[in-house]
Amino acid sequence: MNLQRIYSLMKKDLKKLVRVPATLFLALIFPLILTGAFGFAFGSLGGAGGEVAYTIGIVDLDETIWAEYFIGNLTESEVLETKSYDTSVEAEDDLSQGIIDAFLVIPENFSNSFNSYNLNPTNASTWVNSTVELTVDQGSMIVSAAIPPLVQQILAETLYGKQSMIVAQPVQIGTPEGIEADHFTQFDLMAPGMFAFAAIFLTMIVAEGFVEERTEGLLRRIQVTPTSPTDVILSSVTANMITAVLQVAIIFIMANLMGFNPLTDLSGYIFAFVIVLLLALCNIGFGLITASIAKTPGAATGISFMFILPQMFLGTFVPVPDAVGQLVPAYYVTDALTSIFLRGAAITSEKVLLDLVIMIGFCVVIILAGITVFAKFGREK
Repeated sequence: MNLQRIYSLMKKDLKKLVRVPATLFLALIFPLILTGAFGFAFGSLGGAGGEVAYTIGIVDLDETIWAEYFIGNLTESEVLETKSYDTSVEAEDDLSQGIIDAFLVIPENFSNSFNSYNLNPTNASTWVNSTVELTVDQGSMIVSAAIPPLVQQILAETLYGKQSMIVAQPVQIGTPEGIEADHFTQFDLMAPGMFAFAAIFLTMIVAEGFVEERTEGLLRRIQVTPTSPTDVILSSVTANMITAVLQVAIIFIMANLMGFNPLTDLSGYIFAFVIVLLLALCNIGFGLITASIAKTPGAATGISFMFILPQMFLGTFVPVPDAVGQLVPAYYVTDALTSIFLRGAAITSEKVLLDLVIMIGFCVVIILAGITVFAKFGREK
C-alpha cells in the first residue's frame, strides 16, 4: 500500500465526480433537491393513520378495580398491546428507544372520578376530575394520530359502556382532560430516512465509475504501474467517503432550512455522521460487487438497482414491518436516527447502540466481500 498513489487516485476520483454532470447530480445535487422537495411537499402536513398493532406502556398509580378494568379494556383491544411499568421514567426510556409506541399514567385519583360520577351522574359539581397523561412516540408518522383517539374511546367505554358514543361530555367526567403529544410534520418524520436514502446511491456511483474505467482501459494502464489493487480500491473508498460526508452535510443544512429541529445535541449529530458513513461503506461494497458483474456502465446501472431498491423501500422513510426492514442495512440507520432525532434517545441507549453494532457487522461483511470479489473478478484482465 502506497499512500502517495492512493492520494493521487483519490484526487482523480474526486475530479471525475465534479467534472461528470451525471455523477455530480446523483452524488450531491440529488440529495439537495430531494430534501428540498420533501420539505416543501410535506413540511406542513401531519401523519396519517393506519390499523396496526401498537404497544402501549401502563404506569398504574391508582391500583384499584377501576384501573384494572380500564387496563383490561386496553388489553382486549385488537389494536393495542399493553406492557406494565413501575415508573414513568422506565416507560419513557423504552419509548425513546422505540420499544413501545406510547405510555399512559393512570393517576392516583382515577377511581375517585369513576365513583363520583356513578354516585351522581347528573351533577357535574360533585365529580372528581382526573387526567390520564398520555405520551406517544414522536418518531412515528402514524402513532401520534392513531393512539390518542383509541385511548379516549376505550376510556369512555370503561365509564359508559359500549354506548359511550352517545354521551356528549366525556372529558368533564374523569376522562383525560389533556392528552399530551408533541407534534411533528410529516417532513420531520421522513427526515431520518433521507440520510440513508442519499447514501444508498453510492452503489451506482462506485459501480459505474469502475466499469467505465475498465471499458476505457484505464484500469489496464494502472495495472502496469507499481500501483496495487489495494491502492486502487482504498482510493475509491476514500473518495466516496468524502462524497458521503458532503451528502450528509447537505441534507443536514437543507433539512434545517426546511424547519427540521432534531431533539438531540452535538453527540447526536456526530453519531449520525458515523452511522451514515457506515452505510456508505456498505454501499461502496455493493458497488464493488456490481462492478465485478457488469460489463458495461449501462449494465452497472441496472444491476446496482438490485441493491438500491430493497434498501430504498425497506430501510428509509417508507413504513414497512420491522421483520422485513431488518433485512437491509439502511433500516438500522433510519431506526437509530429516528430514536435520536425524533424521540430524544441518548446515543448510549441500548436500542441505538444495538443498531450501531449491527451496522458495523453489515459494514465489515459487505465491504470485505466487495473488495474480495472485485479483486478476483472485477479488475482488467
